Amino acid sequence: MKSNAIIITNGALVTADGKTAHGLIRGTDRFNIIGVIDPLHAGKDAGEALDGVFRNIPVFSSVKAFVEQSATNAEYCIIGVALHGGKLPENWKHIILEAIEHKLSIVNGLHQPIGDDPIFRNAADRFAVEILDIRKPASFEQLQLWTGEIFKVKAARIAVLGMDCAIGKRTTCRFIMEMCLENGIQAEMIYTGQTGWMQGNKYGFILDATPNDFIPGEIEKAIVACDREVSPDLIIIEGQSGLRNPCGPCGSEFLLSGNINGVILQHAPFRTYFEDLEELGCRLPSVEDEIKLIKMYGAQTLAVALNGDGGDAENLIGYQKELSKRLQIPVIRPFQESVRSLLPVIREFIQNN
Repeated sequence: MKSNAIIITNGALVTADGKTAHGLIRGTDRFNIIGVIDPLHAGKDAGEALDGVFRNIPVFSSVKAFVEQSATNAEYCIIGVALHGGKLPENWKHIILEAIEHKLSIVNGLHQPIGDDPIFRNAADRFAVEILDIRKPASFEQLQLWTGEIFKVKAARIAVLGMDCAIGKRTTCRFIMEMCLENGIQAEMIYTGQTGWMQGNKYGFILDATPNDFIPGEIEKAIVACDREVSPDLIIIEGQSGLRNPCGPCGSEFLLSGNINGVILQHAPFRTYFEDLEELGCRLPSVEDEIKLIKMYGAQTLAVALNGDGGDAENLIGYQKELSKRLQIPVIRPFQESVRSLLPVIREFIQNN
């Protein structure tokens, strides 16, 4: 049974920093989201504020307002942002304390473990609630080195990789998984970030909370466990960052350690530079170059998924048609349309793998 939870975004609901909240608003099997705390959007529906889809998740100005106005009680309060550097801002501390004082357990996906702070820890003890710092590294006894067991996996595997950070990889993963399940394909998603865990996916690990030597083994462990326990037709792996993001290049680990030969590539056509690296002039590569790099790792790009941030709907549709013609593979807009057009491609991929 899912636990009732609220999400704190504190003004970041419709920004890129609010991507943890975005994933949970769009769907989670672990929590029942019954409210969002964001003073800039109080009185609205969180789904409508996010992407124009009503989801019956009201936005409140404060935790106190939620407690006073909501007909349903919450058990958990989720910090719904993924901030650069992963630290809790000073102006958030009083909000977290307010949630604890209203007997809400805190779910924290930031790098900074707030349970180590005596102020939060003492408050949690006083009001008998938990602090779940889900990005705390696992103990070395729990971590696994790569073994080669991945070569025994039978399920077909696709990675959703991105050209950059905060581009929609996890959401596209979830949309594809749901579409597969609706069409008789037994699909499972491997989460690799904190939001994937919050959404209730059973298999995975948090990549950026894992010591580098163990990342290949943890990728392998999650995929092998999924294959052995569920025997799915398809395993979809959530990518992180981008293959060429200088702040944190990532992607080759999934392809090589996960022995993956199929990719859905997430691309933001109206983004010129890597996120937060605009002043340094770090330009994104072309889609064609990224597909060539993926091929050098031994994988085929099956389709491209577009994130239209920074452009209008008409230009995005035009770019979609032009890119599909240029690449001769499907190009989808997962946030604006169904991903069902990928079904024939995925069926063929499973059959061939």
